[in-house]
Amino acid sequence: MNLFFNQETKLIRGCKANDRHAQEGLYKLYYAEMLRICFRYVKSDVLAYDALSMGFLKVFQNIEMFDPKKGAFGAWIRTVMVRSCIDLGRREARFKEIDSNDNEIDEVFIEPSVLDKLFVEDLLNLVRLLPTATQLVFNLSVVEGYHHKEIGVQLGISESTSRWHLSEAKKQLRLMINTSIIDKPTGHKHKL
Repeated sequence: MNLFFNQETKLIRGCKANDRHAQEGLYKLYYAEMLRICFRYVKSDVLAYDALSMGFLKVFQNIEMFDPKKGAFGAWIRTVMVRSCIDLGRREARFKEIDSNDNEIDEVFIEPSVLDKLFVEDLLNLVRLLPTATQLVFNLSVVEGYHHKEIGVQLGISESTSRWHLSEAKKQLRLMINTSIIDKPTGHKHKL
Protein backbone atom coordinates (compact mmCIF):
# COMPACT_ATOMS: atom_id res chain seq x y z
CA MET A 1 0.00 0.00 0.00
CA ASN A 2 1.29 3.45 -0.76
CA LEU A 3 2.19 5.99 1.88
CA PHE A 4 -0.26 8.65 0.64
CA PHE A 5 -3.22 6.25 0.84
CA ASN A 6 -2.25 5.21 4.38
CA GLN A 7 -1.92 8.84 5.48
CA GLU A 8 -5.21 9.79 3.82
CA THR A 9 -7.06 6.84 5.40
CA LYS A 10 -5.72 7.71 8.86
CA LEU A 11 -6.72 11.38 8.44
CA ILE A 12 -10.23 10.46 7.25
CA ARG A 13 -10.71 8.21 10.29
CA GLY A 14 -9.55 11.04 12.53
CA CYS A 15 -11.88 13.54 10.84
CA LYS A 16 -14.82 11.17 11.32
CA ALA A 17 -13.91 11.16 15.02
CA ASN A 18 -13.90 15.00 14.92
CA ASP A 19 -10.15 15.15 15.69
CA ARG A 20 -8.92 18.72 15.03
CA HIS A 21 -5.37 17.55 14.23
CA ALA A 22 -6.69 15.14 11.60
CA GLN A 23 -8.84 17.92 10.11
CA GLU A 24 -5.82 20.19 9.93
CA GLY A 25 -3.78 17.41 8.32
CA LEU A 26 -6.45 16.71 5.71
CA TYR A 27 -6.76 20.43 5.00
CA LYS A 28 -3.00 20.72 4.45
CA LEU A 29 -2.95 17.58 2.30
CA TYR A 30 -5.62 18.85 -0.13
CA TYR A 31 -5.30 22.63 0.23
CA ALA A 32 -3.29 23.42 -2.92
CA GLU A 33 -5.22 21.09 -5.23
CA MET A 34 -8.62 22.29 -4.02
CA LEU A 35 -7.59 25.95 -4.21
CA ARG A 36 -6.63 25.47 -7.87
CA ILE A 37 -10.12 24.12 -8.52
CA CYS A 38 -11.69 27.11 -6.78
CA PHE A 39 -9.57 29.56 -8.82
CA ARG A 40 -10.95 27.99 -12.00
CA TYR A 41 -14.57 28.46 -11.00
CA VAL A 42 -14.83 31.90 -9.45
CA LYS A 43 -14.05 35.44 -10.55
CA SER A 44 -11.66 36.64 -7.88
CA ASP A 45 -9.07 35.34 -5.46
CA VAL A 46 -11.26 36.44 -2.54
CA LEU A 47 -14.18 34.37 -3.83
CA ALA A 48 -11.83 31.41 -4.44
CA TYR A 49 -10.76 31.45 -0.80
CA ASP A 50 -14.42 31.78 0.27
CA ALA A 51 -15.33 28.76 -1.85
CA LEU A 52 -12.38 26.82 -0.43
CA SER A 53 -13.43 27.57 3.15
CA MET A 54 -17.04 26.74 2.39
CA GLY A 55 -15.96 23.50 0.71
CA PHE A 56 -13.74 22.31 3.55
CA LEU A 57 -16.50 23.12 6.05
CA LYS A 58 -18.85 20.90 4.02
CA VAL A 59 -16.17 18.18 3.84
CA PHE A 60 -15.75 18.12 7.62
CA GLN A 61 -19.50 18.31 8.28
CA ASN A 62 -20.30 15.51 5.82
CA ILE A 63 -17.23 13.26 5.99
CA GLU A 64 -19.38 10.46 7.40
CA MET A 65 -21.07 10.30 3.98
CA PHE A 66 -17.79 9.40 2.24
CA ASP A 67 -17.79 5.74 1.27
CA PRO A 68 -14.45 4.35 -0.01
CA LYS A 69 -16.36 1.55 -1.77
CA LYS A 70 -17.96 4.15 -4.07
CA GLY A 71 -14.74 5.87 -5.12
CA ALA A 72 -11.55 7.63 -4.13
CA PHE A 73 -11.56 10.32 -1.46
CA GLY A 74 -9.81 12.74 -3.84
CA ALA A 75 -12.74 12.50 -6.25
CA TRP A 76 -15.25 12.98 -3.43
CA ILE A 77 -13.57 16.08 -1.99
CA ARG A 78 -13.17 17.49 -5.52
CA THR A 79 -16.92 17.09 -6.08
CA VAL A 80 -17.64 18.88 -2.80
CA MET A 81 -15.35 21.78 -3.82
CA VAL A 82 -16.87 22.08 -7.29
CA ARG A 83 -20.37 22.17 -5.78
CA SER A 84 -19.26 24.84 -3.30
CA CYS A 85 -17.95 26.92 -6.21
CA ILE A 86 -21.21 26.38 -8.09
CA ASP A 87 -23.22 27.49 -5.05
CA LEU A 88 -21.10 30.62 -4.74
CA GLY A 89 -21.18 31.24 -8.49
CA ARG A 90 -24.93 30.78 -8.66
CA ARG A 91 -25.31 33.66 -6.21
CA GLU A 92 -23.08 35.82 -8.41
CA ALA A 93 -24.48 34.72 -11.79
CA ARG A 94 -27.54 36.02 -13.51
CA PHE A 95 -28.92 33.30 -15.76
CA LYS A 96 -31.53 34.13 -18.32
CA GLU A 97 -33.16 31.53 -20.51
CA ILE A 98 -31.72 31.50 -24.00
CA ASP A 99 -32.89 29.36 -26.87
CA SER A 100 -29.74 28.09 -28.57
CA ASN A 101 -29.42 26.63 -32.01
CA ASP A 102 -26.26 24.54 -32.40
CA ASN A 103 -25.96 25.73 -36.00
CA GLU A 104 -25.50 29.32 -34.81
CA ILE A 105 -22.09 28.69 -33.22
CA ASP A 106 -19.59 31.21 -34.55
CA GLU A 107 -16.13 29.78 -35.08
CA VAL A 108 -13.22 32.17 -34.68
CA PHE A 109 -9.86 30.97 -35.99
CA ILE A 110 -6.82 31.20 -33.72
CA GLU A 111 -3.40 31.44 -35.36
CA PRO A 112 -1.02 28.64 -34.24
CA SER A 113 1.64 31.25 -33.45
CA VAL A 114 -0.74 32.76 -30.89
CA LEU A 115 -1.21 29.40 -29.18
CA ASP A 116 2.58 29.04 -28.87
CA LYS A 117 2.54 32.11 -26.61
CA LEU A 118 -0.38 30.94 -24.43
CA PHE A 119 0.31 29.76 -20.89
CA VAL A 120 -1.85 28.12 -18.23
CA GLU A 121 -1.97 31.32 -16.15
CA ASP A 122 -3.03 33.31 -19.21
CA LEU A 123 -5.89 30.95 -19.95
CA LEU A 124 -7.06 30.93 -16.33
CA ASN A 125 -7.04 34.74 -16.30
CA LEU A 126 -9.03 34.86 -19.54
CA VAL A 127 -11.62 32.37 -18.26
CA ARG A 128 -12.03 34.52 -15.14
CA LEU A 129 -12.90 37.49 -17.40
CA LEU A 130 -15.99 35.69 -18.73
CA PRO A 131 -19.37 36.63 -17.25
CA THR A 132 -20.01 34.49 -14.14
CA ALA A 133 -22.78 32.35 -15.64
CA THR A 134 -20.77 31.71 -18.80
CA GLN A 135 -17.66 30.88 -16.77
CA LEU A 136 -19.57 28.34 -14.66
CA VAL A 137 -20.98 26.56 -17.71
CA PHE A 138 -17.58 26.57 -19.45
CA ASN A 139 -15.84 25.00 -16.44
CA LEU A 140 -18.54 22.39 -15.89
CA SER A 141 -18.53 21.40 -19.55
CA VAL A 142 -14.91 21.71 -20.64
CA VAL A 143 -13.01 21.08 -17.41
CA GLU A 144 -15.34 18.69 -15.58
CA GLY A 145 -16.86 16.99 -18.64
CA TYR A 146 -20.52 17.38 -17.68
CA HIS A 147 -23.20 17.17 -20.37
CA HIS A 148 -25.61 20.06 -20.89
CA LYS A 149 -28.45 18.16 -19.22
CA GLU A 150 -26.33 17.67 -16.07
CA ILE A 151 -25.23 21.31 -16.11
CA GLY A 152 -28.84 22.40 -16.46
CA VAL A 153 -29.84 20.37 -13.41
CA GLN A 154 -26.95 21.70 -11.29
CA LEU A 155 -27.48 25.34 -12.27
CA GLY A 156 -31.25 25.31 -12.66
CA ILE A 157 -31.17 26.27 -16.36
CA SER A 158 -32.31 24.64 -19.58
CA GLU A 159 -30.00 22.58 -21.79
CA SER A 160 -30.26 25.19 -24.53
CA THR A 161 -29.18 27.93 -22.14
CA SER A 162 -26.22 25.79 -21.12
CA ARG A 163 -25.29 25.26 -24.80
CA TRP A 164 -25.55 28.99 -25.46
CA HIS A 165 -23.25 29.85 -22.53
CA LEU A 166 -20.67 27.28 -23.68
CA SER A 167 -20.78 28.63 -27.22
CA GLU A 168 -20.49 32.18 -25.92
CA ALA A 169 -17.55 31.24 -23.68
CA LYS A 170 -15.67 29.66 -26.58
CA LYS A 171 -16.38 32.63 -28.82
CA GLN A 172 -15.28 35.17 -26.21
CA LEU A 173 -12.16 33.19 -25.30
CA ARG A 174 -11.11 32.90 -28.94
CA LEU A 175 -11.53 36.64 -29.41
CA MET A 176 -9.62 37.40 -26.21
CA ILE A 177 -6.82 35.02 -27.18
CA ASN A 178 -6.52 36.51 -30.65
CA THR A 179 -6.48 40.08 -29.39
CA SER A 180 -4.52 39.90 -26.15
CA ILE A 181 -1.87 37.21 -26.50
CA ILE A 182 -0.41 38.02 -29.92
CA ASP A 183 2.40 40.27 -28.68
CA LYS A 184 2.84 38.76 -25.20
CA PRO A 185 6.47 37.84 -24.43
CA THR A 186 7.22 34.31 -23.32
CA GLY A 187 8.79 33.44 -20.00
CA HIS A 188 6.08 31.88 -17.84
CA LYS A 189 6.82 28.58 -16.15
CA HIS A 190 3.73 26.58 -17.17
CA LYS A 191 3.41 26.62 -20.91
CA LEU A 192 0.44 24.69 -22.32
